[in-house]
Amino acid sequence: MKITYVHHSAFLVELSSAALLFDYTQGTIPKLDMNKPLIIFASHRHGDHYSEKIFDLGAGLRDVHYVLSDDISKKKVREELRERTLFVKPGETVRLLYNDGGNKQLEVTTFDSTDEGVAFLVKGDGAAIYHAGDLNNWRWEGETEDWNRDMARKYSLEVDKLAGMKIDVAFLPLDPRQEGAFYLGFDEFMRKAEVLHAFPMHCWGNFSVIGQLKAMEVSAPYRDRIIMIERDGESFILEQENQIHE
Repeated sequence: MKITYVHHSAFLVELSSAALLFDYTQGTIPKLDMNKPLIIFASHRHGDHYSEKIFDLGAGLRDVHYVLSDDISKKKVREELRERTLFVKPGETVRLLYNDGGNKQLEVTTFDSTDEGVAFLVKGDGAAIYHAGDLNNWRWEGETEDWNRDMARKYSLEVDKLAGMKIDVAFLPLDPRQEGAFYLGFDEFMRKAEVLHAFPMHCWGNFSVIGQLKAMEVSAPYRDRIIMIERDGESFILEQENQIHE
């Protein structure tokens, strides 16, 4: 499995049978195998997670599909792409058949965001991949304690649905704007789910928060499973419990 950090919360995951692109808005996408299906996900309509540019990315590809949160307007999808587009809401599981004749399948389960849209759990080619979108413990200094407590409760309710689940790759928010609370959602997820490789995202270009979390005592049980990202376009090849940096 090859994973490329594209920008902000966008990642390209290259499996043996398909390429999965999550929450693309901008950045350079690696050259794609024109014969390999491309499945494009958008977790919600916010401008840092969704762009209409995604509807141009499939040009020249043999097989392209879209899995979009249902808060994204259906009117944005061009008519020729509608048969290849699934709109999903929180709390459902859908199966997407691809590879022309439909002899390959992805299972996509959605979770309710604590902001807008959904988080994705995608299973295919023997791998389980989680992309949080904006599902996070969004604790803010400017909010009341009641608001922050309710946010933490809502986040825990969703993460509890993944407790004990084995996840090969998880893309999780680690947002420096949250100041002292920046690690809370990430930490809770890592303690509840069995994540092999955790990729921080939503860092707004401040990748130093990754090292900051790894240096904290709280991350001791899982810090070796946090992937250090240093720049847009960085790629990682994952082979079972090993990773090769490019």
